[in-house]
Amino acid sequence: MKEIPGPPTEAQIEDGRLLFAGECEFFFGSQKIDQLPPIGRPEVAFAGRSNVGKSSLINALTGRRALARASSEPGRTKQLNFFNLADRVSLVDMPGYGFAKAAKSVKEDWQDMMFAYLRGRTTLERVILLLDARIELKESDKDVMELLNRAAVVFQIVLTKCDQVRPKALATKIAEVEALALKHAAAYPRIISTSSETGFGIEDLRAEIARFAAPLQTSGEGQSGS
Repeated sequence: MKEIPGPPTEAQIEDGRLLFAGECEFFFGSQKIDQLPPIGRPEVAFAGRSNVGKSSLINALTGRRALARASSEPGRTKQLNFFNLADRVSLVDMPGYGFAKAAKSVKEDWQDMMFAYLRGRTTLERVILLLDARIELKESDKDVMELLNRAAVVFQIVLTKCDQVRPKALATKIAEVEALALKHAAAYPRIISTSSETGFGIEDLRAEIARFAAPLQTSGEGQSGS
């Protein structure tokens, strides 16, 4: 059985703070798998249902109100959005899944594109899989876990909107998703609970992402924004 890692150290939390204190800007959007930006910085991708609060979490992590924009119609954004964080790591906002009104062909197109990205992106270090702490797991969530497993990409479950859940219910939810993660070879076993509204868990997730960032460059040796 996988051993569940402990929380980040103070030094790791400081690494995360320093990383996310850097500039972060959008630099590429791709609607087709053959239109991805060139391989460069390490990448950490964010996946989740179309109403899970993905944009809000990315904005909370980066300290920017509108870096990642939430669509007024969940599931409408259908492209991979790339953000350059401090020239050390790229944050990738994946299209939301689980949109109930979408045609079967649209869902299949989403799965095909995401699988191609996941399998073929050598710089992809981890996928952050967001689950709403307030509601039960959906079949689409489990399907995406299987997709990540087949793609052999390490993913980590992060619970969102935890400020809206009572402590006892949150503990139950964490135990449930921990047990589910242990059943997937590609799942990183540590669950992180977050709230974009209160900032709960944000420094923890920053520290986790900072583990994959490229080393700090000395003056004059930084990478370009592309």
